[in-house]
Amino acid sequence: MKSFSSLFGKTKKNKLALFTTPLIAALALAGGINSAHATNIKTATATEITSASVRLEPTKPAIVQYQAAAVDPFVLIPIVLIGGLVIFVPLFFGGLVVIGEREVGIVVRKFTFSGKGLPAGQLIALNGEAGLQADTLAPGWHWGYWPWQYSVRKESVVVVPQGEIAVIVAADGASNPPERILGKIVDCDNFQDARKFLTNGGEKGRQMGFLTAGTYRINTALFKIIMAANASSHGMSPEQLRVYTVASDKVGVVTTLDGMPITVGEIAGPVITGHDNFQNGQKFLDGGGRRGLQEQILLSGSWNLNPWFVNVEQVPMTEIPIGYVGVVISFVGKAQEDVSGAAFTHGNLVNPGHKGVWVEPLYPGKHPLNTRIMKVELVPTTNIVLNWSGRTERHKYDANLEALTVRSKDGFAFDLEVSQIIHVGALDAPKVISRVGSMQNLVDNVLEPSIGNYFRNSAQDYTVLDFLNARSERQVEASEYIKAALRAYDVQAIDTLIGDIQPPASLMQTQTDRKIAEEERKTYEVQQMAQTQRQKLVRETALADIQQEMVKSEQSVDIAELKAQAQVKQANGEAEATKLRAMAEAEGIRATGNAKAETYHTGVNALGTQGYTAMQMMQIIGDRNVRLIPDILVGGSNGSTNGLVDGLLSMILWNQANKTGEVTPPLPTTTPPLSQNGNSQLVVELPQDK
Repeated sequence: MKSFSSLFGKTKKNKLALFTTPLIAALALAGGINSAHATNIKTATATEITSASVRLEPTKPAIVQYQAAAVDPFVLIPIVLIGGLVIFVPLFFGGLVVIGEREVGIVVRKFTFSGKGLPAGQLIALNGEAGLQADTLAPGWHWGYWPWQYSVRKESVVVVPQGEIAVIVAADGASNPPERILGKIVDCDNFQDARKFLTNGGEKGRQMGFLTAGTYRINTALFKIIMAANASSHGMSPEQLRVYTVASDKVGVVTTLDGMPITVGEIAGPVITGHDNFQNGQKFLDGGGRRGLQEQILLSGSWNLNPWFVNVEQVPMTEIPIGYVGVVISFVGKAQEDVSGAAFTHGNLVNPGHKGVWVEPLYPGKHPLNTRIMKVELVPTTNIVLNWSGRTERHKYDANLEALTVRSKDGFAFDLEVSQIIHVGALDAPKVISRVGSMQNLVDNVLEPSIGNYFRNSAQDYTVLDFLNARSERQVEASEYIKAALRAYDVQAIDTLIGDIQPPASLMQTQTDRKIAEEERKTYEVQQMAQTQRQKLVRETALADIQQEMVKSEQSVDIAELKAQAQVKQANGEAEATKLRAMAEAEGIRATGNAKAETYHTGVNALGTQGYTAMQMMQIIGDRNVRLIPDILVGGSNGSTNGLVDGLLSMILWNQANKTGEVTPPLPTTTPPLSQNGNSQLVVELPQDK
């Protein structure tokens, strides 16, 4: 267009004014024209126009048919010819191009009047040269694009669906530097302004920039658009051009395909800020990003990633089970700065983010770690049982351990099974890993030689039988020694247990024979004791049978002895009582006599002998109730002998009268005193009722 204006000395505005009047008239007749001379122009026929009119007015079909039937074919042909002429003239001579709303016009200039061509190596014209033009035609009417000089190709706008991206290949631009494989991102309105792309230094080939979901008017002569729909025809898979999604329980390990080489001695590129998780590749490169494996990872979510720039591998999050801690061994990061202290001389411990063994372990849970640049060594914080035997625990650390073969003091070799219980504290785990590298190394390189050598040395101080008999003592000694030995490796030895001991078969056969003989001897002794017990049982049974009689006899003897003892004691008591009574009576008589003598003496002194005697007699008679006059007096007078008979009869009658029954009064024994006349008298004293 610029060449045409310079040729005629008129501006584009003047040209449009010259063609305005005839074009308006032509368009009024043409009506439904929507394009002029172009690659995909479609001319509407009378039938299509008629059908279009019918579709526009569906409520009046009868009228349309009547009008169509009323038109004379000889009249219609001239109208069509005149209309086509009116349309063709402005289109051909006015250069009209109409671009639809969802189209973009790609312009090709066939020649220039000046003969100016494109520079070598340039594909897109920027200054009106012949060839593909950088500027495109937006929706609307465009004049001056004569068909003999211009070819306008209409392309549909680029629509990137939701959830997808589109990558770009530029056919023109500056050359990529040798160290780069993707064209840099320049300000070109998402590749919709080809002129800006070329003038701002856009580079040819695959582009770092890409299109996200949306609609774009792009010069497809300069840019090739690759989406999921046409990915297969460009050697890509549709999945590569979809928004990348990292699962919730995984992390994305990123490998970049462009950038400066990784520094010598490193295995991954450092963390670069500001590139929005690799979604802005240009900022990544401007920040000094390196190609290859990256320290930074992608967490769960959806990301717009250029598949020509990054590859992502999803790996599970690092899970630390309950009962374990994870010791991180990082192969990348800041320079090592040992924080273990001067006392720990067996390795370096560093803070998180540095290269080396991290001083802080990972506790149970899931951790988003880049397992391509760091290693996590699981260390059990519960008690670990290791078996030197044919049994293997679930942790498999003791899979290579076998029963210890030791030699005793007496030269016998025998197998010894041992179990060792250890514990590694959570804060001591990094020290253990820094020293030995892994838990398996701890078992293979520390525990196995330490425990094996101890028992081999210890067994040489004892015979096999002594070792067997003093097993508990050997176990205590081993436990104390191993606790002290493992403490130097920051490992706690909980207990050492001696399991099965397998002495030589020949020695055990001798011991077995001896034991059998010993047991037989014990059997004979037991049988002998049984017979003795049997004899004792028979004797006891016989004794039990006569036990009742024996008990009776024994009881009779006991009773007799008790009676004899009772009689003896009774006799002794009576004798003692008699003795005491005699002594008491004698003492009483003595005391009474003394008292009577003293009384008599005193009475004699007071009354005289005869007077005191008379008083005593009277007292005796009074105390004893002596009757001075008898109840029956028997006497005779003048020598008669009937007095005695009369006395006896009187006494019998008296007894009957008083009903004494069986009691007979005693005969008088007192000699009656003689009367003064010489006659004797019998005085009988009869008993008195009391």
